[in-house]
Amino acid sequence: MDTVSDFLKEKRMAETTPKITAMENGPYQVVGDVPLVRKTPVKTGQGEPISWQTGETIETESAYYLCRCGASNRKPFCDGTHRQIGFDGTETADANDISSRQTDYPGTDIVVKNDGSLCIHAGFCANEISNVWQMTQDSSDSDVRAQIMKMVDQCPSGSLAYALEAGGNTVEIELPKEIALLPDSAMWVTGGIPVVRSDGAPCEVRNRVTLCRCGASKNKPFCDGSHEESGFTEG
Repeated sequence: MDTVSDFLKEKRMAETTPKITAMENGPYQVVGDVPLVRKTPVKTGQGEPISWQTGETIETESAYYLCRCGASNRKPFCDGTHRQIGFDGTETADANDISSRQTDYPGTDIVVKNDGSLCIHAGFCANEISNVWQMTQDSSDSDVRAQIMKMVDQCPSGSLAYALEAGGNTVEIELPKEIALLPDSAMWVTGGIPVVRSDGAPCEVRNRVTLCRCGASKNKPFCDGSHEESGFTEG
């Protein structure tokens, strides 16, 4: 039989284990001392994103609430505005494993995997010359193959991934357990932090996911790029 001590121990463990929960028609509850930072894309002179730069670390408590309706006056934190505007945060994202949605683009010693439903249009998948899908045709060149891997690794949502052979395991770079706020865009969650829907159902745990914080995504809780159309800003 569980004792009161066992119950309290489990409660403390739950509070210290990193987790993000989408509250019903409300904010994201974050527990477990998850660092909150800002990240911005580093771009070439032609405006092409090629990497990420980490900016300030935002001070938080061990547990905190992040706005997901897009209307808080204390962004990125919730201020209760979701109740005033009647925010509908119903999750609509496909709950199946990402592998059920991926399309494979095979090349030489690499297979690019694409799940378009997760794309937030960050732009790391292409440059003025080509894109990762076309580049697989020239991936017998090790330099091209390395460039594909680098571009895919920068994709924040995990919409793009790659394996080294057909049917092989997805290759993932090591990422910290943190939440990064992207400029006037999504929340980038890395390091395999569990995300739970408001109905209590867990989302698939992945190394990198991007969560909607403008309130307009049609793929909640994930971002689908709607912040661009809605004109979402942090200010």
